[in-house]
Amino acid sequence: MYNHSSLIGRTAVVTGGGGVLCSGFAKDLASQGMKVAVLDLKPEAAQRAVDEIRAAGGTAMAVECNCLDKASLAEAHKKVLDAFGKCDLLLNGAGGNNPRGSTSKDTLELSDLTDPVEGVKTFFDLDEKGVEFVFNLNFLATLLTTQEFGADMPGREDVCIINISSMNSYRPLTRIPAYSAAKAAVSNFTQWMAVHFAPVGIRVNAIAPGFFSTNQNKTLLFNEDGSLTARSEKIIGHTPMGRFGVPEDLTGALLFLADETYSGFVTGIIIPVDGGFSAYSGV
Repeated sequence: MYNHSSLIGRTAVVTGGGGVLCSGFAKDLASQGMKVAVLDLKPEAAQRAVDEIRAAGGTAMAVECNCLDKASLAEAHKKVLDAFGKCDLLLNGAGGNNPRGSTSKDTLELSDLTDPVEGVKTFFDLDEKGVEFVFNLNFLATLLTTQEFGADMPGREDVCIINISSMNSYRPLTRIPAYSAAKAAVSNFTQWMAVHFAPVGIRVNAIAPGFFSTNQNKTLLFNEDGSLTARSEKIIGHTPMGRFGVPEDLTGALLFLADETYSGFVTGIIIPVDGGFSAYSGV
């Protein structure tokens, strides 16, 4: 259903490529004839995505990589260069959250301080190393990976970088301050890079997914009987389209940004894919 012939034979690097959404990105790019290097900290997860791509007739390779380690990134880069050549499209998808950067409740109550309950974590209990980890995983990994693979791009035609932000970057969710702030940093960094790299021909944009239902977050979104959790009820109640997203909902935005035939004059934007969540005030 998609035809992006200008992508055929070019090289894409997808970090976090073993995850549900990013493995979908890798498959989408491979379906358009790109050679896709699937990078992930877990090699078995990357290989699963590669096996699916190859089974569908695509070209891909799995590369174990820690996007927070320069030596690991350099080794991964060499493997990609040897197998597929220079990177034409970098998708920075590595990221995530950590409980150490989250609170237990939506808001702070005085009783949380005067009569604390064991196991209830307030803002004042946030672990600085946990917050640092979340920032590094989302923002620093994007920076370091771009330093490594983006070095292939200056002065070449039709090269681009796509970062994965989040709707949390626009409107922070309760309980996850570190993740929301880190994704806001990714969106801001996307705009900064777009300006910085424009003279050397690199387009930089981002996709901001809203709430997506995947196997990874199924237990957070649904009760054992299949009904929505209380938090999910709030999400769906504030999503005009009345459902969670599925990975296929991101394909159009991805291929639009990847293909300069469609987006050659587009740089520095963050595309929300959220079912209208960001447009609804709740009233």
